Amino acid sequence: MASTALVLGGGGITGAAWEVGLIAGLAARGADLTAADLVLGTSAGALAGAQVTSGLPLAELYRAQCTPSEVEVTAAMGRALMFRYGLAVFTPGSPARARKRLGRLARASPPLAEAQRRAVIGAWLPSHEWPTQRLLITAVDADTGESATFDSSSGVSLIEAVSASCAVPGVWPPVTLNGRRWMDGGMRSAANADLAAGSKRVVVLAPIWKGLRVMPAALLQCQALARGGSSVVLVAPDAASAAAMGRNVLDSAGRPAAARAGYAQAESALAAVSALWSGERLPGASDGNADLGSVALGDDLDPRQVAGLDGGPALE
Repeated sequence: MASTALVLGGGGITGAAWEVGLIAGLAARGADLTAADLVLGTSAGALAGAQVTSGLPLAELYRAQCTPSEVEVTAAMGRALMFRYGLAVFTPGSPARARKRLGRLARASPPLAEAQRRAVIGAWLPSHEWPTQRLLITAVDADTGESATFDSSSGVSLIEAVSASCAVPGVWPPVTLNGRRWMDGGMRSAANADLAAGSKRVVVLAPIWKGLRVMPAALLQCQALARGGSSVVLVAPDAASAAAMGRNVLDSAGRPAAARAGYAQAESALAAVSALWSGERLPGASDGNADLGSVALGDDLDPRQVAGLDGGPALE
């Protein structure tokens, strides 16, 4: 079992930039998360995970996020697509059936040559080789709804794995790996933090920390980890970071602002993250948090009493 785990959740192109900025800001302040025994990436978190485990200095990665990308991507999830998501997720049935419905949506995505999509992902990765440390990347089978993880032993390239995990249904088509079509790992959960079970210390960065009926919230998954004996810190965007990430998280033009906001937020997240990462006793969690921001989780924390950035409770 891993001693330390870094979980990077999904949240679009700007969400990945926020994660890289936050990790770089924490490292600059003395808390380097990149040495985690396990790095688990979902969707945008897969992209960020591949970047921060590439061996490129974090300061250089951060500067790259703050510079307009040579590869521009502008996609959007309009009202019609969101309505179709709602039908897939809120129609009665099990999580597996909901993922199969999302798979049908994925298979109907606008056509795009897989080679073209891989070229975009490849341009954003400092290294195209799997890292020496353990990097797990999540994806969901677009035909069966089955979820899976890919690593260096899966027989697929790093670019292919990240491309699959980032294949947002209705926006980008599924990616074929080992004869199966795979879509965004966030269709199981935006963070998939439960997959870090057994790790002693877990830091979860969750651009999207709420759940959506069949997609468990990162907050609830983190609390389950705490009940299982893990020490857990969950960091979600504060108000400034959420504003910087913008309404359209699939627009690469928002990367610089999101990265800078993440770097700045590291200041407020530092105490909780450093206490956990160093093995110190975590500060007691309070169920009176007005802004999620950074929360050290214990099994006595009632997730319904932790307010989100919009003042509402986490979805269950």
